[in-house]
Amino acid sequence: MENGASQNGRTPLPARLLGVGFKGARTVTKATGIDRAVEVAAEEAIVAAVESQAVERAMARVLEGPVVQEAVDGALESDAVKKALLEAMDSELVDEVWKRLLASDQAQQLVERIAEAPEVRAAISAQGMGLIEDVGRTIGNLARRLDDRFERIVRRLFFRAPRLLPTDRAGAVSRGLAMAIDGVFVNLAFTAFIALVTLLGNAFGGNGEGGTGLAIAVGSTAWLSFGAVYLLGFWSLAGQTPGMRFLGIRLAGGRLPLRRAVRRLLGLGLSVVAFGLGFVGIVFRERRQAWDDRMSGSEVVYDERRPQPAPWSQPPAEPPIPEPRSDSEAIAAPPG
Repeated sequence: MENGASQNGRTPLPARLLGVGFKGARTVTKATGIDRAVEVAAEEAIVAAVESQAVERAMARVLEGPVVQEAVDGALESDAVKKALLEAMDSELVDEVWKRLLASDQAQQLVERIAEAPEVRAAISAQGMGLIEDVGRTIGNLARRLDDRFERIVRRLFFRAPRLLPTDRAGAVSRGLAMAIDGVFVNLAFTAFIALVTLLGNAFGGNGEGGTGLAIAVGSTAWLSFGAVYLLGFWSLAGQTPGMRFLGIRLAGGRLPLRRAVRRLLGLGLSVVAFGLGFVGIVFRERRQAWDDRMSGSEVVYDERRPQPAPWSQPPAEPPIPEPRSDSEAIAAPPG
């Protein structure tokens, strides 16, 4: 009859009794709070297990083991993961995140802090100086080649014997370019000085009128005095002017005493007044000495103590190619 009852869709009696007992037990546990106590005890047991040192050591072994590394490598090599990453990077959500991040005040403050960092400013200054030195080095090397070529052409025109041995004395092209650069510096500094004097004169009641003969004479004398102080100062303090440093030339022996610097200045002035006749010795004399060099007992030489080129201006070094070894050397060589 039980089989017939079950076939007719009615639940067997043992099953109904078991269900009634389970429902009653659940009602009793809810009423007495036993189920809540069991849940709390289970949570505490799980938390205690996770916080235990044994579990930490086990997790550390798993993370340090090859299983995690293999799983990560497999995920990175998976085409599905690559496709998902590319789709995520190309999505509009990433662009929106970047826009909000860059527009945030925190990002602006971070950029300002980085820009104001002493290391960043020092790096920018070093790159700027390195660029200027690289340009000067390139122009200086070109001027050195032109020194020999110009001297060879002039000597041939005047039927003079060519130079047989190379020399480290600076030629006419290098010295002329250095003088031109120094002239630019002198003119800029003098112009700034005259502008300041004119501004002060107008501020204290001057009428701003000029162009008289006396003004021209005073201005010319002031310009010559300014240039003389410029040359004497750099010859005596550094042994080279900014133009000479840019072209990579200097006075032999370094700084000149003030008396010799004055004599060199007089020789330079005489060479200019004589319509450049005093500079002929740079081309025809073996030691390339002009009147200012001979009067001061000095020489102008190429400066080989220039700093090394900046890293970005040099081509990358190629790795050395190993030399082939003979069979006997290969046999005698230890493994590895």
